Amino acid sequence: MAYEELEAPRDRLTIVDGTILDPETGRSATYWSLFGGKPFGTRVTGIALPKRPDAYATVGRPTKRLDLVAKVTGAPVFVHDLDLPGMVHGRVVRPPNYAARLISVDLEAVRQLPGVLQVVRDGSFLGVIAEREEQAVQAMAALRAAAVWDSPAALPPQETLYETMLQQSDQAFAVVDSAPREGAIPSIELPAEAAMTLQATYARPYTMHASLGPSAAVAQWVDGQLTVWTHSQGPYPLRAELALVLQVSQEDIHALHMDGPGCYGHNGADDAALDAALLARAVPGRPVSLKWMRVDEHAWEPYGAATVIKMQASLDAEGDVVDWNHDVWGYSHSSRSGGVAGISSLLAAWHLEVPLAPPVARPMMGPEAGTHRNATPLYAFPHQRIVAHFLPDSPLRVSALRGLGAPANVFAIESFVDELAHAVGVPPVEFRLRHLEDARARAVIEAAWEKAGPRAEGLGRGLAFSQYKNRQGLVAVVVDLSVDRDSGAIRLARGVVAADVGQIVNPVGLSAQLEGAFLQSASWTLKEQVTFDADGITSTDWRTYPILRFREAPVIETVLLDRPGMPYLGIGEGAQGPVAAAIANAVFDAAGIRLRQIPFTPDRVRAALA
Repeated sequence: MAYEELEAPRDRLTIVDGTILDPETGRSATYWSLFGGKPFGTRVTGIALPKRPDAYATVGRPTKRLDLVAKVTGAPVFVHDLDLPGMVHGRVVRPPNYAARLISVDLEAVRQLPGVLQVVRDGSFLGVIAEREEQAVQAMAALRAAAVWDSPAALPPQETLYETMLQQSDQAFAVVDSAPREGAIPSIELPAEAAMTLQATYARPYTMHASLGPSAAVAQWVDGQLTVWTHSQGPYPLRAELALVLQVSQEDIHALHMDGPGCYGHNGADDAALDAALLARAVPGRPVSLKWMRVDEHAWEPYGAATVIKMQASLDAEGDVVDWNHDVWGYSHSSRSGGVAGISSLLAAWHLEVPLAPPVARPMMGPEAGTHRNATPLYAFPHQRIVAHFLPDSPLRVSALRGLGAPANVFAIESFVDELAHAVGVPPVEFRLRHLEDARARAVIEAAWEKAGPRAEGLGRGLAFSQYKNRQGLVAVVVDLSVDRDSGAIRLARGVVAADVGQIVNPVGLSAQLEGAFLQSASWTLKEQVTFDADGITSTDWRTYPILRFREAPVIETVLLDRPGMPYLGIGEGAQGPVAAAIANAVFDAAGIRLRQIPFTPDRVRAALA
């Protein structure tokens, strides 16, 4: 269209920021002047050549984020900061545990408290609305004290969680081409050439999203129509869920996304939206700002599922792997309901007078989904038997957490590969490279190892690698750390993260993702674990659920392998698993102990040293 408009040959025209220019005549036209607001109406021929990577003006160059200044300076950008005319504040009172149900509560005493506008009860759902936020918090405390619950002890002993998982009734699937398959599970058979066979069991606990800001939402009912301001990852699925629970048309609900605490998965954001909507219904016309308390977030968010992995491998006389077995036991990694009548994944829906049922947990059968994500090693092991054991009945609420099953599987695979290397006396980096045929996988390992350079005196060094979902970003991690043999404390000194994500769009963003993933995974590995007893969740604050602190963060260096013109692979969750394994392998190098159960607390380190 432009060459006809400008009367110039196609190969002479250039395009910059939507403007098509004939350099010889100086004439130009824009996309918008040519067909802005009109149907395209032109057959796509495919003859146009894409711009060469070396001509890109934005892709591959550092780009500043537009949102960071406001967030760093404390400007009101989060849903928690939203301040609407006539806005009031709400809080909810949760049951003491999953099985508890409300028997009675003195609502009148709470209604008399300063600033209280409404006290809402619907079955076992309890909430308060007040003019000011501190008044809502005070009323919430009084309402909690006034509530009487039937609170049976319902949870199994935490101390025997992994043994219980291995004894539970499961649905077992052989994983073939990275996807579960129905049918008989192949047995483990030692090959005739096996000169050495090793076994190991690894475990990962329930882990929180542990968002630094609790979940929140603002809701307002006007003339039977609901507007919700939410930090949900999916405003449209949330709208469908709200319509189902509130029994209104989706067309009468408007879900507006705002920034909130990040979660990489399914945390309490959607639950807070329903809480806000239920409270706002009691004060039509007035927007209600609903914020969870820290105890709400820690005790009620959907956790990342606990996992147990049993590994077995055989090596021949030359020290090469000839047989590989990987059995993984785990719960669901998604509990979103999908808008089925009578079912909801929203927390408050289960506590209403006429409750909706939680979704039934089902195995995720797609390639690289759920429990079996990254259970298939990228190494060229000649015989691989991989089995996913899906456990339908998790005692704790679970859903999607960053990486789903990948972090646990990569932790197990890369720790076990390290064990095999040491068993045959081959340096771990050499052992990996000789079992890898993928040139890009080899390159990313070599890049991380080269960047790490000589190891400092007194530090242990560990290496780990994976390709997320075996088709996205490739990541290799080297960790240097020390182990205090008296206290059992692990001190991270340095981390090197190398990544190949194909064509790099924004190197600054890529480095930030790698650094953030390193820190979060290190926190999971060293500190994080949901704790519980028969009466409920006991890790309800930052003391009982500690996370990595600023002073514990190591120096992190990133190595970016750019592949101009190659497909974009993505990186978001790719570094989680390798970091955990690199830390475990570095601990072995530093102290001679194998830590196979996350988190690596000082107590576990001291026990292993003993």
